[in-house]
Amino acid sequence: MRQTYKIIPIYTADVSGVCSALYELGGMTVMHDPSGCNSTYNTHDEIRWYDQDSLIYISGLTEIDAIMGNDEKFLNDIMDAARELKPRFIALAGSPIPYMNGTDFPALAEVLEQELGIPAFSVPTNGMHDYVYGAGLALEQIARQFVSAKAVCEEKNIQPHTVNLLGVTPLDFGAYSRAGYMKKNLEKCGWKVLSTWAMGDDLEVLSHALEAEVNLVVSSVGLRTAKYLEKEYKMPYVVGTPVGTFTEEIVQALEKKERYPYKRLREENSDKEQPGSGKNDKEIMLIGEPVTTESLALAIEQKYGIPVHVLCPLQETEDLLFRTSRQVLGEEDMEEALKDADIIAADPLYRPICPKKCEFYELPHLAFSGRIYKKKLEKIEDFWKY
Repeated sequence: MRQTYKIIPIYTADVSGVCSALYELGGMTVMHDPSGCNSTYNTHDEIRWYDQDSLIYISGLTEIDAIMGNDEKFLNDIMDAARELKPRFIALAGSPIPYMNGTDFPALAEVLEQELGIPAFSVPTNGMHDYVYGAGLALEQIARQFVSAKAVCEEKNIQPHTVNLLGVTPLDFGAYSRAGYMKKNLEKCGWKVLSTWAMGDDLEVLSHALEAEVNLVVSSVGLRTAKYLEKEYKMPYVVGTPVGTFTEEIVQALEKKERYPYKRLREENSDKEQPGSGKNDKEIMLIGEPVTTESLALAIEQKYGIPVHVLCPLQETEDLLFRTSRQVLGEEDMEEALKDADIIAADPLYRPICPKKCEFYELPHLAFSGRIYKKKLEKIEDFWKY
């Protein structure tokens, strides 16, 4: 029963991660599901739903279709919609029912591409992973389908002091203002943002990603894309979020192509005596996505001299956490990890499992609490400005 959540919610699922990552790119994303995944996505996880159009569809899988494996209806519905709407691409995302039925999504995508002449691909989601997994796979597919195609057709012309921001979705960054702050912070330091994956830029802009000098992975969502571009095109990447005073170190890391600057700097902070680091002094527990939270932890340490420990409740953390940080999966384990905490900064929905004596600072995370704290999220900008 340790995987049962009784008090706090779970994080946004992989299917919603796919939709969020591809929302602005002009494609058609189809969730193969009776209807539940779509309603959860548009009512909780997507803040752009009422302001910006996107071709997000649900297949409306019925019980008899699932039992009989009626893929023909699924394909015909997609082809009818695609012929009318002419999307740039078609992305298929699975949910628990087609996963249990063994639906062959790669084969269905191949049929669609042959019939329509439109790039089509599947993202192997099943509703059992968190949003980082789904969004990361979706952006990697965009790199495989469109960056690679551009590389074949055109000679690569690298522009000096340019960078791609990988892993920018509202699920981690909320409103467009934070993506704007990251761009402005880097531009003040002489670096031009060539493309943002995937908020604020269209598919054509993203397809020119190889013209940038380096990739900057600003959240774990962008790590798969960075690794793919490094493997295929020897394109270096740096991991970290240009937040507040940490921007200066990010810029130096971009110059040196240093992979994990926040881990080195946090290690240096822990090795030297800091103000507020005595045995009887308080420490901060910070809960969230690994890259943004580790970067914020460093910014807090630099500004206030208070040690910060990161607890990451997400699945994909390999090589992303500082040595005193740790992955904590499940409500019971998180409650145990927080039981002696003096200061906690986390999404407000974590408050019920925190000690009553602790100081609690609200740090809304859209992928956890949805749109409930959207207005508060937009007001918390102090650390983002440089």
